[in-house]
Parts: sequence; structure tokens; C-alpha cells
Amino acid sequence: MSSGARSPLAPDRFPPLPPVAGARFAALAAEIRYRGRPDLALLAFDADTAVAGVFTRSRTAGHPVLWCRRILPRGRARALIVNAGNANVFRGAEGDAAVAAEARAVAAALDCAEAEVFVASTGVIGERLPVERITGRVGELVAGLRADALPEVARAIMTTDTFPKGASARSAIDGVPVTIAGVAKGSGMIAPDMATMLAFLVTDARLPAPLLQALLEPAVARSFNSITVDGDTSTSDTVLLFATGRAAHPVPRDPGDPRLADFRGALEAVAGDLARQIVRDGEGAQKFVTIRVTGAVDERSARRIGLAIANSPLVKTAIAGEDANWGRIVMAVGKAGEPIDPGRLAIAFGGRVVARDGRAVAELDEAPVAEHLRGAEVEIAVTVGDGPGAATVWTCDLTHGYIDINASYRS
Repeated sequence: MSSGARSPLAPDRFPPLPPVAGARFAALAAEIRYRGRPDLALLAFDADTAVAGVFTRSRTAGHPVLWCRRILPRGRARALIVNAGNANVFRGAEGDAAVAAEARAVAAALDCAEAEVFVASTGVIGERLPVERITGRVGELVAGLRADALPEVARAIMTTDTFPKGASARSAIDGVPVTIAGVAKGSGMIAPDMATMLAFLVTDARLPAPLLQALLEPAVARSFNSITVDGDTSTSDTVLLFATGRAAHPVPRDPGDPRLADFRGALEAVAGDLARQIVRDGEGAQKFVTIRVTGAVDERSARRIGLAIANSPLVKTAIAGEDANWGRIVMAVGKAGEPIDPGRLAIAFGGRVVARDGRAVAELDEAPVAEHLRGAEVEIAVTVGDGPGAATVWTCDLTHGYIDINASYRS
């Protein structure tokens, strides 16, 4: 559960989230694990809502992830039910039965097919999910559905999070206004392939499921799969994008359609905003770190190098200690196993170059570098060659607060 104190890197306030035509939301306290706070939420959608999803590639994926993977190819969704406090992972047939019971209860209440009900859970791994506390409250959730309750969902899905996370954007498709709004949770067990992270995005765009999937995957690559807090990939990672189809624009069929350019940018902006909020809520974090890699052979290689730097405990603790030990970055670049040109390797902190052309800068004045590292926002730029590949990843420092939170996670 939350450590209590709000992250010093948190946004000043939760952003206003506009209603999305064709979507309604509800949340309540079911006491699945937590007391005195909402921990169960329902998102309900109009008929013919399309859905796309990206999930963890963990070999011990949770039972909700397994269910969602099975039903996603249908491309249709009427609801998502999600709980916090218990991840419903590694429970065998009992865990599968719990997910089926949730889907069955929601389907009956909304008069839809069970395969149109998506399920997500987050929290402690390996414990029995008290599914009766979920199914017994579905009627109450349905009765409480409102178009303006997405912020309540953001609060209900929190675990060790210290603040709720939301983002939205307006865009247009063929001149017709379109809305995207989303919420996420995540604070620890954060690494590419996503993490103990749930993210749910809703739009009123009219987009068929295959096209929606083609738009979501690259947006995830540049957002949720470009962040790391601690290098651990969760069993429960889920990103779902629902398109209700209520906007009255022509239906594009090709993800490369120029009419989708504005929407594509808005989707990536919302996903990126949510992903960076997760890093800003990193367990024990005191510094938000942006790492930009250029000169790689391609974007994928640049991202792998950036994440090798971002996942290094030695780099992260040096940042926590405000030590510009660029040798640790050299180490992390090397361990990534990606093609580089050592003779062109360059490193900068906050725009101040500390190494170039494969060697230290002579007679470097470290005072501006030290001043930059004392701030809450740290920027690291790394050039690894003269290739076209570039990527940006985000992480945080590693402090003793991370140990304090995770040493007592189950208590």
C-alpha cells in the first residue's frame, strides 16, 4: 500500500478529465485488501466499442492478463472491471475461475457477452482473490456509473502509488473533434514490458480494432515501454485502449492514413504523460531522470541502450548521491550489448559535456554539473555513434525509501 507521503516529484494537481462519449465509470470500496478507500472500479462502454491491448510478456502472467489475451482478438468491449490490493496471480484453476466469475457477473448486469468484459487486478501476488467481494458489488457499480467518474477510477486502482494519475488530449480526425482520456497506476516493479502498471485509455474515435491495435503498439513503445523504476517486470502489466466510436468522422482503415496524424500524436502524448507520472511516483524517488540516446543504429537499439543506463543500480544510486560518475554510464552502455562506436561516445549532464570522442573532457569544471544534479530534474544525453537511431527513456533515482516501502509491502 502507499507509503503515505506524496512523491516530491508529483504534479501539483490531478488534471481535469473531459467526459468521453459512450463511456461511463464507477468506483467503490470493496475492502479487497485496503480499508477506508476505493479499491474496485468499473468502466462501461456503449455497444460496438473497439478495444486494443498490450500486456506483460512475463511467463508468470496473472489470471486477468491470461483472460484479456484470450478475448482481445474479438476486438469488442463493453466493460472493464479492475481491483487493487490483490493481483490474482499464480493461483491455478482457482484464479481462472475468479476471473470468469467477475466477467460473468458484469456481463449479466450489463446484458452483454462475457467475452466483452475485460478484467484487471493489481496488488499482492500469490494470495487468494476474495472474488465474492467483487461479484457482490457489481450491481452497485453499475447503478453508480457516471460519465464524469474517471478520476475516481484513477484513485481506486492505486497500490503503492502516492498520487492518482490521469491525462487527456483533444485531437481531430478529418476535421472532426476527438477526445482521449486515460488513467494509470504504477510506482514500483516498473520495467519495460510494462510493470506493476495498469493504464486504461478511452476515446470516442471511430476506429476498428485492428487499426486501434496498430496505433497503440508504437505509442506504448515510446511511453510505457520506455520507463523504468527498478528493473522488475510485473505479472500484471495491462494497457487497454477503448474506442467507443461516437465521433462522427469517416473511418480510416490504414494506420498510415494522414488523417490520423493528429490522433496519433495525441495518443502518444497521453500515454507518455501517464508513463512519466508513473516514474515521478517511483517508490522512494527524489529525482526524475530523462535519458536521451542518439547515434545508435536504430531506434530500438537506442532504447535498449537508454534502458540499460536507466536500469543500472550504480547509475541510479550515483544520481541519488548527486555524483556525476559518468564512468557508470560508460559501463551501462557497454553492457547493453548494442553496436556502438567507442571513439564517438559522448556524455552530458544537463547540457554540460563531461566526455566526448571516447574520453573525458580535459580540465572539466564540475561545478555546473554538480549544480544540475542537485536539482529534482536530471537530464543525461549520450551519443554512441553516428547512426540515425535515437530514443528517450525516463527513470528515477534509487534511494533508501525504495527499501523501506518494499520491505513492508504485505503489511
